Amino acid sequence: QVQPVESGGGLVQAGGSLRLSCAASGSFFMGWYRQAPGKEREFVVVVTSSGSPIYATSVEGRFTISGDNAKNTVYLQMNNLKPEDTALYYCKVHSKGAILWGQGTQVTVSP
Repeated sequence: QVQPVESGGGLVQAGGSLRLSCAASGSFFMGWYRQAPGKEREFVVVVTSSGSPIYATSVEGRFTISGDNAKNTVYLQMNNLKPEDTALYYCKVHSKGAILWGQGTQVTVSP
C-alpha cells in the first residue's frame, strides 16, 4: 500500500486558480476532500464506480477533476477561487482493500 501524495497548494488571491495533484500508483482514486480550520472534513468531488465525478454544490462549475493514467496522477483544477475554499485538501484512494489518505496540501485564498 502506497499512501497518495498531494501537491500544488499555495496562497492565491480570490478569483485566482490552482491545480492540485494526487499521485497514487496502484490505487483506485476515490475523491478529493477538504478540511477548513474548526470544521469537519467534507467532500469536494468523488468518483463513482463508473468513473463519473460528483461535485459538491459549492464547487460545481469552478472545479474540474482530470487524470493522467500514465503518471498515476489525478488533478483538481480550481478556478475562480473564493476565501471560503481555504482548507487543507486531501485525496482519498482505495488500494488492496484499504482506504488511504494523503497528508494534504494547503490552499489559502485571500480576499
